[in-house]
Amino acid sequence: MPLPKKLVLLPVIVILLITACGGGSTTTLPPMTSAAPASPLATATPLPPTPTATPPPDPEGAALAFLAAYEARDYLGMYTWLVPSVQAQLDAKRFATLYQSALDTATVLTVTTQLRSALREGATAQVAFHLTWETALVGSLEADQTMTLRFEGGRWGVDWHEGLIWPDLEGGNLLYMDWVIPSRANIYDREGQGLAVDSRLVTVGVVPGEITDEQALLNTLSAVTGLTPAEIQARYAGQPADWYIPIADIPFDVSQAYRDALEQTPGLRLGEKDARYYRDGGIAPHIVGYVGPIPAERLAEYRAQGYRGDEWVGVAGLEAWGEPYLAGEHGGTLQVITPQGEVVKTLAERKGRVSRPLYTTLNREFQRQVQEILGDRTGAIVVLDPRDGSVLAMASGPSFDPNAFVAPLAGNQRTAILADPRRPLLNRATQGIYPLGSVFKIITMAAALEKGKYTPDTLYTCTGIWTGLGPGAIKKDWLEGGHGTITLVQGLERSCDPYFYDVGLALFTQDPQLLSDFARAFGLGQPTGIVGIPEVARLVPDPRWKLENLGEGWSAGDGVNLAIGQGFLTVTPLQVARYVAAIVNGGILYRPRVIDRIGAAPDGSVPEEPFPVQAVERLPVSEETLAAIRRGMEGATQRWGGTAFHRFRGLSIPVAGKTGTAEAPGAEALPHAWFAGYAPADDPQIVVVVLVENAGEGSAVAAPLFR
Repeated sequence: MPLPKKLVLLPVIVILLITACGGGSTTTLPPMTSAAPASPLATATPLPPTPTATPPPDPEGAALAFLAAYEARDYLGMYTWLVPSVQAQLDAKRFATLYQSALDTATVLTVTTQLRSALREGATAQVAFHLTWETALVGSLEADQTMTLRFEGGRWGVDWHEGLIWPDLEGGNLLYMDWVIPSRANIYDREGQGLAVDSRLVTVGVVPGEITDEQALLNTLSAVTGLTPAEIQARYAGQPADWYIPIADIPFDVSQAYRDALEQTPGLRLGEKDARYYRDGGIAPHIVGYVGPIPAERLAEYRAQGYRGDEWVGVAGLEAWGEPYLAGEHGGTLQVITPQGEVVKTLAERKGRVSRPLYTTLNREFQRQVQEILGDRTGAIVVLDPRDGSVLAMASGPSFDPNAFVAPLAGNQRTAILADPRRPLLNRATQGIYPLGSVFKIITMAAALEKGKYTPDTLYTCTGIWTGLGPGAIKKDWLEGGHGTITLVQGLERSCDPYFYDVGLALFTQDPQLLSDFARAFGLGQPTGIVGIPEVARLVPDPRWKLENLGEGWSAGDGVNLAIGQGFLTVTPLQVARYVAAIVNGGILYRPRVIDRIGAAPDGSVPEEPFPVQAVERLPVSEETLAAIRRGMEGATQRWGGTAFHRFRGLSIPVAGKTGTAEAPGAEALPHAWFAGYAPADDPQIVVVVLVENAGEGSAVAAPLFR
């Protein structure tokens, strides 16, 4: 027969009463379970005026609750366990500030405690515990502590003092971190020419009341800063005569070139400061990137890595990817000091690690020329070394000046960049969304030769009209009247649409998935794997994709459209450059690389590290197929009838390539212009891909830029 509930509870109540009334005793307790820590170095939450915790009936319970709140960085929770007499002298806000300041200074990530023993004598108890701080900068710190608890105001509470934060802080001492922050290393081209360097900026300013010849001052400032006299005048107009008004930041070397004029013009004042400087208004800014203050949402993350929090860090490009190398590793010495600043003792220290430079695969002068060729057009140019996948140049337009993000007085320029509807920060070479057009015919030809019933010499009569999908779906060639009877190689060099419509239909009939699989084998629809800069995969459509995304089956028309690079297919210029490089290097798909090597540490502690060349895959084609494709690309530029023959006639260096004109979204939009090629044609050293958005035909727009 079950016992009544009251009888079951009675022994428990008796045990609790005996425990509460016991005399002095020593109790050894098991380790506390650590509470989940808050975000590293989190800011204290505003505290309500009235604590509401329910006190346990013994000092051990009060100590456990206090320490659990310490581990959780719950300063309000800790405060509720102080005895009332301490609370009367120390408000909750000040209490939280003392803890927050100490833990922030020591770069504490986690707090763990372990209760060792408790000794109670009447209304007083001594609780011993072990305290461990895991810090971001100086490692693990440990201390054995004892806290006094008293029964006061009807409950047990902690008789608190500063030494319970850390033993050495009793009596009002403070913690101080003497930081050692390495200077940021530079980013160079492959020859050691600076692209992003730590430099001195000179702030040029005006004191209006000291101006004696305003026109001379305006002329000098305009020449130095590039601002118009009206823009300069507007910055100090109406300001008090004795105020210093900053006008612009200029590179130190520019200030030296104009040194005499700047120093001899009344009303001008100069000031210097350290800053990151990007050469020539930004060489390869989409690769190099830029620095900036640590974003608020990532502050805890950086502090957990040992950052102080006020540093400038890499925000984009190689500046961001290379942060561990370029910034080095912070060091510091954690000291206990008196309120007067005298050092009492050193708790811990770490030397840190020196920064290391990055060397890119670029050539600074060549990159500058490629950027000038692209100009203000919206598009991209990619230049690869087909022998190892190195990026020799990469331009995206419109471009931007990364100095706008580091110069304090460049706010207007920075705002203009961010507000530009053409999105200059987007790297169109690796992040653009583009249909490929006829440059895709290279892949279609490869599939036809490897999987279809075609040879390089298979004949087709092009009349300019194609009716393979029936009389209701007539397609026309770009050349009225067509190209006559031509081989497959000639079909590529002349970019004959009807020939490739026919090939596309034949491949679809054989296997609707075949051409999509070939496109993926050429690296489309997936990231290239380039390290250091962001990229996207884009899309190779196939029957499954269309069914899952559009709820429709894959039709013969889809296969025909894909054969000429239209329909749902989208690519990036870098993907195209990569597979064209494989066409000329024997079929190897390399992982493109913009990093040539990581420089040695200046102190010799770490040697230089070459960045590896990686051959990722091999195209699923024979050398005979590659040779046939190359003949077609050579014919496009070197033989009469080739789509780019007139653009390259008379050029001293033999080149090969393929034009592309890709339909762009929008009824009124001009097509995107493509050209993908290599040079010299008989011994390829470079592969170049040019894309210009909404510009017209590839032969008319992109091919001349390639040349």
